[in-house]
Amino acid sequence: MALAPLWYVAFLFQLTCHEAAHALAAKLGGDDTAARGGQLTLNPLPHIQREPFGTVLVPALSLLLAGWMVGWGSAPYDPFWQRRHPHRAAWMALAGPAANLLLAILAAGVMYLGFAGGWLGAPDYVSFTSLVHGTGGEASEAAAAFLSIFFSLNLLLLTFNLIPVPPLDGATAIGLLVPEEWALKMLDFWQQPGFSLLGIVLAWNFFDRLFYPVFGLAVHALYWPFT
Repeated sequence: MALAPLWYVAFLFQLTCHEAAHALAAKLGGDDTAARGGQLTLNPLPHIQREPFGTVLVPALSLLLAGWMVGWGSAPYDPFWQRRHPHRAAWMALAGPAANLLLAILAAGVMYLGFAGGWLGAPDYVSFTSLVHGTGGEASEAAAAFLSIFFSLNLLLLTFNLIPVPPLDGATAIGLLVPEEWALKMLDFWQQPGFSLLGIVLAWNFFDRLFYPVFGLAVHALYWPFT
């Protein structure tokens, strides 16, 4: 819990970027619903106001009970636009995880700068919150903890959101792999009552088996230039 402020800053920043990316992709695709609703911004307050349960309460409870932070935001869209342009809607869905990927790459870049500058080093034991450690006192230790959490959290939410079950982004993004008429049929299928709850239960129960191999590969890639 001593790291709770770092967790929440990292969580809120990545969530804001994720939802803003959805809003931007939708606007570029012809739907300005989220932009008009105030979601096309890196200011976290409109996102908190729209989803206070998913941006405040659930993150706090998940950190307390599970040891890591999860939650959600939302960017509204026009469902009629989605049906007219299912591939554009798929790009909108993919934009959020893409933002998480870019943020993880950015965090890795800062870690490399820290290695080169001598204020970051390899820890004795790699974990979600300790991918690197500071070598220059309390400030570098705090920076190392934040970068570790930020990288891991973006990787976690990227992986989780790409699972192709509703209501996760992957369920809509997978429509890019098929013709538009098939993508529409998939949307109709996913929108059946109860599928969102079932999708969350399935994703939550199988996520560990998916994420830890991904996390291991990411850590290996992070340290590959130094091995």
